[in-house]
Amino acid sequence: MSSRAMSSRAMSSGAISSPSDFDAVVLGAGVIGVNSAYWLARAGKNVCVIDRQCAAGLETSFANGGQISVSHAEPWANPSAPLKVLKWLLHGDSPLLFRPRLDVHQWLWLARFMVDCLPSRADRHTTEIVKLATASRALLQEIRAREQLDYDQRTRGILHFYREQKEFESATRVAELMRKYGCDRRVISASQVVELEPAFNERAHEIVGATYTAEDESGDARKYTQALAAVCARMGVTFLYGSDAVGLDADRAGGSVASVEVRTPEGYRSIRGRDIVVCMGSYSATFLRRYGVSLRIYPAKGYSVTIPIRETDCAPVVSLTDDEYKLVYSNLGGRLRVAGTAELSGYDLRLNHRRCRAIVENVRKTFPHAGDFAAAQFWTGLRPATPSNLPYVGRANGYRNLWLNTGHGTLGWTLGAGSGRRVSDMICDQPRDVPAVFGATSRSAVA
Repeated sequence: MSSRAMSSRAMSSGAISSPSDFDAVVLGAGVIGVNSAYWLARAGKNVCVIDRQCAAGLETSFANGGQISVSHAEPWANPSAPLKVLKWLLHGDSPLLFRPRLDVHQWLWLARFMVDCLPSRADRHTTEIVKLATASRALLQEIRAREQLDYDQRTRGILHFYREQKEFESATRVAELMRKYGCDRRVISASQVVELEPAFNERAHEIVGATYTAEDESGDARKYTQALAAVCARMGVTFLYGSDAVGLDADRAGGSVASVEVRTPEGYRSIRGRDIVVCMGSYSATFLRRYGVSLRIYPAKGYSVTIPIRETDCAPVVSLTDDEYKLVYSNLGGRLRVAGTAELSGYDLRLNHRRCRAIVENVRKTFPHAGDFAAAQFWTGLRPATPSNLPYVGRANGYRNLWLNTGHGTLGWTLGAGSGRRVSDMICDQPRDVPAVFGATSRSAVA
């Protein structure tokens, strides 16, 4: 995973001429970057993707929760969040853990998060995310069918279950709002939960109700990203793996970027692109800050547990969201993936074993026969979170050829196909003097 080997395509092309010219240069080969490259290539662009890892999908996309979840569009910043956050701050294994740092960007992010908890803002952000997520889910299905991709996908919907009546009642209001904008998130009873997912049989008495979105899906984001990267390579996209984008040749006064400075195993080189697309996840903000582009993105460290499933096990087959513990479940064939929690602690990628154990114990308590808990594998990654959960999709302020597709938080897998298509359409179809666009659809949806 940390190898610095170049991709086979990059090596087969020989030494890159100095500098190299492309229609578009995409920084980052996660699910967002690869989707962006795919749509740009389909539009006839000559594309180069640069990533520091040895293959696609090896950072935030590596072992996430696996859900394509339009039904998960309600942002963390909602009216119920402030009291929950205060309660969770006292517990090291809580769903949200805030570790204060001497980092002004962390505090500015948190201040904006609190503002975005206002009901009117939370509702607006929910509807914006639903619109983009619904379109993205349809595009993912289109890509899967066209390219014949296999990534342990399941099309059995997503079920959100609730143990507290107050939380369930709040969810019914959000579900009603989502239905207005095309997400058919239905409210169901506890007995219907067991009908949909028999694995709940032993814990049915703990559930007060649920919502179910039949159109939502699940699958392995890493497998999808790597499969789509292979499709892109066949379409002529150049991948430079094991290569760090260390800077831009940017002219702030002139409003353009001439090239990307890249550190490869062979040394430094310039990669020139007519358009540059930044898909660097949590690192987008720090990378762009030196060029006068300010993004409200802060890493929300998430955890996942992958539990082997034996034939005799009783693992859930429907993708689930446990609202109380903020955990999501996806059955990926012979593996049960459980992911969640958010730790605002900077860019530290060390595993917190207390939080890993807490996830395993929550799974064991809810589904005691789900799989081989002793063989569970743990992972952590940095989600690029904005306070509102709205991503940045569009042109960066001050530059006519620098584009953003970043800040998707917990919804990168859900929004990837749609935001990749959107930024590609902006690059290909919009006049060169189109104003900066932030957020899911318009400048008013600032993240």
